[in-house]
Amino acid sequence: QAQLVESGGGLVQPGGSLRLSCAASGSIFSINDMAWYRQAPGKQRELVAHITSGGTTKYADSVKGRFTISRDNAKNTVFLQMNSLKPDDAAVYYCNAEIVGRTWREGTYNLWGLGTQVTVSS
Repeated sequence: QAQLVESGGGLVQPGGSLRLSCAASGSIFSINDMAWYRQAPGKQRELVAHITSGGTTKYADSVKGRFTISRDNAKNTVFLQMNSLKPDDAAVYYCNAEIVGRTWREGTYNLWGLGTQVTVSS
C-alpha cells in the first residue's frame, strides 16, 4: 500500500503565500489524477484543484488566478502554490491521488493524506 504525506501548511497573513507539498510513497507503479481538497470547520470538504497525469489542471472558481497546482511525476509529488491568501482560504488541506499499485492484487485505488492546516489571519 501507498501513503500520502502533506507538508507546507502554517499561519500566514492575508495577502501572503504558502506552498503545499504532497509526497506519495510505498508500493506505487504510477499515479493517475492528483488533487487538493480543503475542509473548513463546519463545512463540507471541497475540491480546490485537480491535475491529471498529463498535466491538465482545473480549479475551483474561488481560487482561480491565485492558486497553481503542479506535479513532479518522477518524485510522485504534487504541489499547491497559494498566493494572495484570504481568510476564507483557511482550512485543512488534503491531498488526494489515484494510485496504481505495483501488483495486480493492489490494483488501482483512491488515497487520501491526513491533511495540513492552513491558517490565514493577521
